[in-house]
Amino acid sequence: MKLVSAIIKPFKLDEVREALSAIGVQGITVTEVKGFGRQKGHTELYRGAEYVVDFLPKVKLEIAIPEDLLEVVLEAIENAARTGKIGDGKIFVMDLEQVVRIRTGETGADAL
Repeated sequence: MKLVSAIIKPFKLDEVREALSAIGVQGITVTEVKGFGRQKGHTELYRGAEYVVDFLPKVKLEIAIPEDLLEVVLEAIENAARTGKIGDGKIFVMDLEQVVRIRTGETGADAL
C-alpha cells in the first residue's frame, strides 16, 4: 500500500478530485496549507503599502491506495493539476505499513 501526498493549487482541487474519482479512488483527505517553493512568495500592494506574501495558499491531498493503482493515480493528479506555470505543486509517495478501519477492525488493503 502507498500513501500519496500531493500539494496543488487550490483552484485545481475539483479537477483533481474528479480525475481521481474517475479511476476508482474512493477516499481523499484534503487540508488547506501554506508554503513556498522556488517562487519564494510574491509582493502585493494593499492600501498603498507594499508587503511580501511569503507563504502561498495551497491544498494538500492525502490518498491511501493499493500499490497497483500508484502509476494511474500519479498520472491522474499530474494531468489534472498541471497549469504549466511555476507553483503547480509536488507529489510525494510513501510506503504505508498498516491501515486499520476503526469501525470494523479491518486491516491492510481491506481497510482502504
